[in-house]
Amino acid sequence: MNPAVTNIAAPPAARISQEIPGSYFHDCYEMPLAHEDCSALAIYLKVVARTPRWVESLMTLRNRVVSLLGLKNLGHLGALPPLKEASAYRVGDRVGIFTLLSLTDDEVILGDADKHLDVKVSVCRLMCQARESIAVTTVVHIHNLLGRVYMFFITPMHRLIVPAVMRRASPAYHDD
Repeated sequence: MNPAVTNIAAPPAARISQEIPGSYFHDCYEMPLAHEDCSALAIYLKVVARTPRWVESLMTLRNRVVSLLGLKNLGHLGALPPLKEASAYRVGDRVGIFTLLSLTDDEVILGDADKHLDVKVSVCRLMCQARESIAVTTVVHIHNLLGRVYMFFITPMHRLIVPAVMRRASPAYHDD
């Protein structure tokens, strides 16, 4: 049984909410997930380490196509050092395809920027209706036409990928 992933408004208390005004695109997905003693970064690392193969295949395709347009190869979402603990990361470190921008126990903000667009992703621990959950918020600011064209193609895939990756974090997930 897959856990429910729900499209919600970005949590007002989350730092990433400050990035939303003026953005070209933003969304937020929430799902029940026990935090226990895990930091937001530890949750992120656990989630992306279990990225579905089809998502990594799409990242490979994305990297090949965008390299023809002069955009950078980001690598793979789940490409993390296998033994590096969440506590070893510092602001400014590369965490897979993103750079660590902000770090608290309850929220981690990661991002990537180039001359075409800026992307920021937040993983935020929440208490939602008396249960623990996580919210994953994405905010994109674009700078030019190539950024708009890129987002035209990426947005539909993003809306499939984020919930699919989040579901893999649940202990109830079964790889069917």
